Amino acid sequence: MKLKLIVSGLALAAAMGQSAMAETVRIAEHRQARIDAMNAVVPALQEATGVDIEVVEYPGPDREYITKLLTELSAGTGPDIFSLPSSGEIVDFASAGYLTDVTDMVKGSEAWSQMYDIAKDLSVNPDGNIYIMPVTLAMQQFYYRKDLLEEAGVSTEQPESWQDLLDRAIEAKEKTGKYSLLMPMGVTWGGGSYIESFRLLIAQSSTPELVNEDGTFNLTSDGVREVFEFYQSMVDNELLPVDPLLGPDPWVIPKYEMFPDGELLITTCGSWCYIFDWGSQSKTPIPDVENVVGTWQVPHVNGGDTHVLVGVNHPWMVSSAAVDRDAAVKVLEAMGGIATEVSYAQKSGNLPARKDAIDSPEFQELTPLVGLLDQLEDGVSVETAPGFSTVMEGIGRGTEAILLGNADAAGAQQILIDYVKNTLGDDMVK
Repeated sequence: MKLKLIVSGLALAAAMGQSAMAETVRIAEHRQARIDAMNAVVPALQEATGVDIEVVEYPGPDREYITKLLTELSAGTGPDIFSLPSSGEIVDFASAGYLTDVTDMVKGSEAWSQMYDIAKDLSVNPDGNIYIMPVTLAMQQFYYRKDLLEEAGVSTEQPESWQDLLDRAIEAKEKTGKYSLLMPMGVTWGGGSYIESFRLLIAQSSTPELVNEDGTFNLTSDGVREVFEFYQSMVDNELLPVDPLLGPDPWVIPKYEMFPDGELLITTCGSWCYIFDWGSQSKTPIPDVENVVGTWQVPHVNGGDTHVLVGVNHPWMVSSAAVDRDAAVKVLEAMGGIATEVSYAQKSGNLPARKDAIDSPEFQELTPLVGLLDQLEDGVSVETAPGFSTVMEGIGRGTEAILLGNADAAGAQQILIDYVKNTLGDDMVK
């Protein structure tokens, strides 16, 4: 009888073990284009890993998405795999203990040897560990209506400095009567006020680093002041529409209506704009977008070298509270394959983190993206540190004060400094 109980117990333990290994891995995704991109590769991921996968739809805007993730993760629940918009959020989620260290898996994966060097560099967290699988990259610069600027007799040559860019926008507004230069600003744009705006300029300012060697934030610098002065010049010269930037979805009117309609001539954007915003996946496509819309790299404040800004785009990571962490890590490794990268390029317009993705016939069909890849390795990026989400929020508050006319550049910089000090402590700003 005793032996029978032992055998029964072993059988039950084995059954429970099989049940645990059969746990479904839940992947959080948001925004329909990204959901479609993930669903397209789920069958292949399941076949490659032998793991059941469920894609769970989360709120669309990044701000609401991150809020829901934080609420669930702090409660020890939430998805097994999820992505974050930028390195600014990644470093804070890692510091909070919400992420699984996947350094050994990523460096030992088949994907690692095929990644662009900049993708490898951007994968490493400030603590030296890797928590992400960089599936896609974001390459950002200025996008302009080439057809309308040429028609108005405005030069489409690469601007040589920030002042050159401002002068070009002022000339375009005078000649066309249209809004001529938009960069995301304000609180409701969420992380975009930093991700799609501030970091492009700070990387090409006279002091491009926001993080000091000791992990504190360099927010009193000339570079930060220069960026806020650029924003103030845009507002003072009425180059951008203010009211839409103060609404709940500030990107909708300028990016999806005004730019396609020719009511906005220049804006910051990324590779996705050729596909999702104005191309094949757009609800308001621009005909012949590849030829009608041109790009300028971001000039240096005082002239000199121009660069694109490169960052990891919604990289995937495993929750430290994943129900079956081994299965989730296995799926994460498989997500580093070419199929996932190409699917997101097709649906969202993101650039692959792997060099060999260019050989994919499906990717070769995305001609606007193929032409951008040779700029990746020459791109620049901005380092982050724990607490960076607070810096991003402070930038949103500072830029909104300029939009509302409540602060000039110096005042906006002080708003940023005060917000970070009040949130993280006086000693975090130097």
